[in-house]
Amino acid sequence: MRKTLSVAIITKNEEANLPRTLESVRWATEIVVVDSGSTDRTIEIAWSFGAKVIREQWHGFGKQKNLAIEHCDSEWVLSLDADEEVGEALAQEITQLLEETPDVDACFLPRRNFFLGRWIRHGGYYPDPKLRLFRKGTAWFEERAVHETVQYSGPTRMLQGDLIHHAYPTLESYIEHMNRYSMLGAEQAVAAGKTSRSWLEFLWNVLLNPAATFVYNYIFRLGFLDGREGLLLHLYHSGYVSWKYVKAWQAAKS
Repeated sequence: MRKTLSVAIITKNEEANLPRTLESVRWATEIVVVDSGSTDRTIEIAWSFGAKVIREQWHGFGKQKNLAIEHCDSEWVLSLDADEEVGEALAQEITQLLEETPDVDACFLPRRNFFLGRWIRHGGYYPDPKLRLFRKGTAWFEERAVHETVQYSGPTRMLQGDLIHHAYPTLESYIEHMNRYSMLGAEQAVAAGKTSRSWLEFLWNVLLNPAATFVYNYIFRLGFLDGREGLLLHLYHSGYVSWKYVKAWQAAKS
């Protein structure tokens, strides 16, 4: 008998992305959307796809995603971000998996990241495997403010079809995102005591580490093969690394 599948998504003001995401998982048994105060048409769009919508105040990315999983009633869970889309090949692969008796309880999905409309194939951005499909009760998100990852212990399978990530369609959206994420990352750095108190630590965190990150990803991991978009992505990602530690230093200083 085919296993049931719930898709878990967290949202806030995602009317531009959500229709594409939900359309790609119409075949799922259930769609669960946990919304944290949308003021646009996000909830209306979710209802139009038959989703179960739960309104919940914001608790941080990891905890919010775990809340969405808790509301899922199926045997298996597929956790998606609102700007992700399940490709046709991946949908077929998941459907086939649920018709079998899987020898694992969790699967990694290769993620295809887009930046300014271009598929970023190099610099560590592809296949960018993410553990997002799992039997309910076997995996959960680490409850961090940002860069949350799924915690799972046991054998896994790597699927072949792509999870498509429409990450940053404009430069403005990327800068806004990195500004917000660097603030959250700074809060984590402060909590961990990484506040660049010495000059050497400050120099490493704010200048040398970002520069080394750029050289490693853009040169040695062939990010330069992704054209101008690749250059901008790696340049600004290095800037994000610097911002995070500068903000942590500033917070500890004030």
